[in-house]
Amino acid sequence: MSEFNYDLLIIGAGPGGYEAAFYAADLGMKVAIVEKDRLGGTCLNRGCIPTKALMHSSDVYRDAAHGAEVGVEVEGLKANRQRIGERKDEVLDTLRNGIAGLIKKKKIELIEGEAMVTAPHHVAINGEDYTAENIMVATGSKPFMPPIPGHDLPGVIDSTELIEMGGAEIPEFVIIGGGVIGIEFATIYADLGDHVTVIEGMDRLLPVIDKEIGRSIKMTMEKKGVDVHVSSPVQRIEKDGDKLVVTLKNKKDEEISVKADKVLMCVGRRPNTAGVFSEELLKAYPDLEDGKGFIKVDEKYQTPVESVYAIGDCNGGIQLAHVASAEGRNCVALMNGAQATINMGTVPSCIYTDPEIAVVGMTADEAKEAGIDVVTKKYPMSANGKTLIAGLDRGFVKLVARADDHVLIGAHLLCGRASDLIGELSVAIGRGMMLEEVANIIHPHPSFAEAIMEAARL
Repeated sequence: MSEFNYDLLIIGAGPGGYEAAFYAADLGMKVAIVEKDRLGGTCLNRGCIPTKALMHSSDVYRDAAHGAEVGVEVEGLKANRQRIGERKDEVLDTLRNGIAGLIKKKKIELIEGEAMVTAPHHVAINGEDYTAENIMVATGSKPFMPPIPGHDLPGVIDSTELIEMGGAEIPEFVIIGGGVIGIEFATIYADLGDHVTVIEGMDRLLPVIDKEIGRSIKMTMEKKGVDVHVSSPVQRIEKDGDKLVVTLKNKKDEEISVKADKVLMCVGRRPNTAGVFSEELLKAYPDLEDGKGFIKVDEKYQTPVESVYAIGDCNGGIQLAHVASAEGRNCVALMNGAQATINMGTVPSCIYTDPEIAVVGMTADEAKEAGIDVVTKKYPMSANGKTLIAGLDRGFVKLVARADDHVLIGAHLLCGRASDLIGELSVAIGRGMMLEEVANIIHPHPSFAEAIMEAARL
């Protein structure tokens, strides 16, 4: 009989937490998972899934609105904002029920409440002390609200509040932040017919990915009627009657004001770790967190507290749901003395714009900075039959390979179904495939996927 209540106690039932719990249960561990909110974490309740559910509705509406271009005329077209929100909630309920079913099937104990790690092997939950041989913190992250004057005014919201609105109409919508979250919401609301303004302090949209994609998506946004301001830090937000006024400073150092019904603040996320560790534990282990609240871990996801691990957004790594899931499974393997089998060196990232964006590996600029000589192969999607059929008039597939042996080290897609295609390229990069090997695999025609083959053949 173990001296502990559980072999593994996980704090947080998001993708990282529940995937780790499932794998640990499969390995025969006695597992408990603690959740203070709803199953699924940020991804399912306040991030990936609800955003894409809203986006599917906006995609259908946009395609119907442009149906006459392909010979399908729609009369009396209307975006039923209430139904869009209801359907989003139905999708979330279905997926949450699926997670709950698996938790029950795998005999994992689900504890509702707030958890605090008070000492090695000890967690306080709802005032009671629980013990575990291993404790995993998987508490994720939350939106960051920068200290811009006026950020606390009514009507200035974060992504969580926007999703809870369920796609409700926002006639004049200002988005501060031109990263992934901002661009996806800009796509949704512009396609539904609202007037959107995006303000980004850096010199381009999506500043952390391939420069050409950032420039291209700016043109795509403007074609939708979105006003885009780059190199334009926000100075302040003020109230003017029933409107908000956002003042920015443009490239010419001129102040410009934009009126809005709502202002979305999406300039990054911070770890959701407040209250996860007791003050006594933090004093005993001063290196447990960094200055921003991220939990410090080693290559085994182990914190300075030997029995405590941290995975996902809260440990300061890449903030993606599939990264958290992979880290959770690898962490469980390592705590059981096994090898971590999931390759964490090849991480795809997707942005659900129109057309979609997907990237994996290094850009050519990153490779050059690392001292790697590269060759770049770029295939324009204007030459792809499926792209023309779908009416997607902009995009490309760009492959980056080492110059000496043609081994693929990066892929950058702006095209239809990019989020599906990137899996093939993730496998190719993870397996160390050469351009010639990708080029010599028959791809279906007509398809978006054949552009990968064509790019490799160039």
